[in-house]
Amino acid sequence: MSQLPPIASNQPVLIAGPTASGKSALALEIAQTQGGVIINADAIQVFDNWRVLTARPSADDEATAPHSLYGHIPFDAEYSVGHWLREVSPLLSNGPRPIIVGGTGLYFTALTQGLADIPATPPALREHANARVAAEGFQALLAELDSETTARIDTQNPMRVQRAWEVLTATGRALADWQDNTPPPLLPLSDTMPIVFDVPKDWLNARIARRFDLMLEQGALDEAQANLSTFDPTHLSAKAIGAPELIAHLRGEIDLDTARERATVATRQFAKRQRTWFRSKMKNWHHHTPAGT
Repeated sequence: MSQLPPIASNQPVLIAGPTASGKSALALEIAQTQGGVIINADAIQVFDNWRVLTARPSADDEATAPHSLYGHIPFDAEYSVGHWLREVSPLLSNGPRPIIVGGTGLYFTALTQGLADIPATPPALREHANARVAAEGFQALLAELDSETTARIDTQNPMRVQRAWEVLTATGRALADWQDNTPPPLLPLSDTMPIVFDVPKDWLNARIARRFDLMLEQGALDEAQANLSTFDPTHLSAKAIGAPELIAHLRGEIDLDTARERATVATRQFAKRQRTWFRSKMKNWHHHTPAGT
């Protein structure tokens, strides 16, 4: 655990960082040496249909230390930061010390700063939004948002843009207005050891390329085959990076090399968005650069 200050054995630990940066390995090291339960803070690793492709902890890792909130949600279910907060809440006060690890920055922000109690999107409105995005692109929804909201969200993330549009349309109030009326956080940042991975871009890109090849070796294509008959791009679980590309390959639309290249590029772009978020939102976190980078 290079470059990390001492961590008390009863202190909650938060570990954020871009995909493929080594977050899970650090969480496992802390759990093994100091104890604690590793809790998922990745929006796609909650689903039961992608294990290899989302780099969920292996069965061996899960046998080494307790893990929670991984692969427990059906592939076709809705899941949001609100769902996650409700599930993580009892884990903060009952059981072992929490070690919360993932790459979904919004989960950490909601956990440590609070989350506005926004009503759920009506299914009909969600379907309308999905149809508009499919026909016009998410930028059409972005153009209809207020300036305060667009200044706060990741405007390159289609899911975040659509969510903000749905909130505005369903409630008549901008997402920024809801956020300004936020209840106290479940876990204040000052009560934790917050760690964010800060790694060189070239080092990370090389790891991303190697990891996708490793995923293929570990059965990612077989996993995609198992999902082929039920794959629906409107499901949140379908946002797993590499899933659309492997499904397209299995449908005969592209060859495997093209699928590999597109998935790798998509992963690099996702990691870039993550790093931008972390630099903006996690300035007060402990920045960690693993040894060997």
